[in-house]
Amino acid sequence: MKSIKIVFIVLVALSMTTSYAQLKNQSSEYVKILGNCDMCKSTIEKAGTIENEAKVDWDKDTKMATLTYDSVKTSKEDILKRIALVGYDSESFLAPDDTYLNLPSCCQYERADQVSAKRDGLKSDMAFMDHSEHSNRINEVQGTNPLSGVYDSYFVVKDALVRTDGVLASTNAKTLLNAINEVKMDQLSMGVHMLWMKVLKNLKEDASKIADTKVIGQQRSNFDSLSKNIYEVMKVSKQESPTYYQFCPMANNGKGANWLSKEETIKNPYYGSQMMSCGKTVETIEE
Repeated sequence: MKSIKIVFIVLVALSMTTSYAQLKNQSSEYVKILGNCDMCKSTIEKAGTIENEAKVDWDKDTKMATLTYDSVKTSKEDILKRIALVGYDSESFLAPDDTYLNLPSCCQYERADQVSAKRDGLKSDMAFMDHSEHSNRINEVQGTNPLSGVYDSYFVVKDALVRTDGVLASTNAKTLLNAINEVKMDQLSMGVHMLWMKVLKNLKEDASKIADTKVIGQQRSNFDSLSKNIYEVMKVSKQESPTYYQFCPMANNGKGANWLSKEETIKNPYYGSQMMSCGKTVETIEE
C-alpha cells in the first residue's frame, strides 16, 4: 500500500511538472490574495488560469498564491486584475465593492484593512481604482486611447459592408481581430477594463466569424452583435470626437439592427446600395 501511495505522489508531481512545462517564457510570482474557503480557491484559480498562458495555485490557509505564467503573453498584473474582477483583493488590486458583496457569505473575507488603506491614499499601483485613474492620466497626457485601434478597425469593417464587399470586410475583420488582441489592458481605466473583459470573448468571436467568410449575409449577421458590444465599450471610454449610434428597423428580418458611425449621414451597412439611407441616428456618443 505504501508503494502505491509513493507511485501516486510521483505521478501527481510529474503531471504538475508537465503542466508548468507547457508555459514558454515562464515566470513565477508568489503573492497574497484574500479569501476564505475551497469555493474561493476554485474561483480564484479558475479566474487566473488560462491554458498555455497562466496557472494559479492558491492556498486557503496561508492566503498565498503561486502565479506561473508566460511573460510574453501576460503579466502578474493581468492575472491579478482577472482575480480582482471576480471579487478577490490582492496586494496590487482591490475587487469592485459590488462584486465583493455578491460573493457567497462564506467567501466574504475580512477586507477592512485593505479598504481603509485605500481611503488613506494608498499608492496608485496598490489599489484597483487608483491604478486605473493613474492610467487615465497617462493616456490624457499622451493624448491616446488604448482602444482607438479597435474603433478605427471597426469603422473600416463597417465601410466594407456599406460597399457590400465581402472580401474587403473579411480582410478588415482580420485587422480588427489583431487590434482586439493587441489592446494593452493595463492601460484601461477600471470601468472600461471591467466591461472590456465582459465582452472580449464575444468581440473576438464576431470578428473571427466575419473574417472567416466572404458571404456578406453572414458577415452582416455577426456585425449586428459586434456593434452592440463595441457600443457598450465606447459608452464608457473617452472619445476624441462624436460617434453616432444608428439604427435600421428593416435589418435582422425586421427586428432591427444598430451600428456605429463617425459621420451623421446614414450609410446602411446591412443593405448597402439597396437601401443606403434606411435608418436614423438614435444616440450621439460624445466625450
